[in-house]
Amino acid sequence: MRKKTYAAAALFAAAALTLSACGSGDDSNKPIADVSAEAGTGKAATVLDKAFEKPDLVLTDTNGKKYDFRAETKGVPTLIYFGYTHCPDVCPTTMSNLAVAKKQLPKAEQDKLKVVFVTTDPARDTPAALGKWLKGIDPAFVGLTGDFPTIQAGARTLGISIEPTAKDKNGKLVSVHGTQVIAFSPKTDGGYVIYGEDATVDDYTKDLPKLIKGENP
Repeated sequence: MRKKTYAAAALFAAAALTLSACGSGDDSNKPIADVSAEAGTGKAATVLDKAFEKPDLVLTDTNGKKYDFRAETKGVPTLIYFGYTHCPDVCPTTMSNLAVAKKQLPKAEQDKLKVVFVTTDPARDTPAALGKWLKGIDPAFVGLTGDFPTIQAGARTLGISIEPTAKDKNGKLVSVHGTQVIAFSPKTDGGYVIYGEDATVDDYTKDLPKLIKGENP
């Protein structure tokens, strides 16, 4: 079984350090700490002994409408990821892996699952830009944008650090952000499972049926 259990406080501290400068072309694109990896195990899912509370995020969706994350996902199996559309590597790979795994589910289960992508680069990721990008991955995925401080604060409650978009040493705009996918239980609404950027399509394909039921993967 591809899982492990962490003390929430220790995990929070480690997760806050896991940053990736997507496509920056230097060593900063390597996580400082990989909370989903343990030497020799290759485990993908991190099952928390104390779940994260859903962030109180009220942002804007791809239709330009207000989206209250807590209200919209209450009692719904939900995956959340913070990233940006100009990322050439980790973000599209993660979202594509989720989309492919989701398609392996029966239609009824696909309809139950909610996948939410929150931009870490709101200046460039307008509702229209997010909508266009997600349409090429899975039109059912929810894209959210808003003011950066609100997004940053929401991510921080999940132990995910993000930094304002800035130029790297090559003059390219990059968004440095944590790369975890957090799964919320439909039973408790708590974020009880974390996946790192190394999680594969097979990992998600195996785990999604259980996550949809609020079970441990």
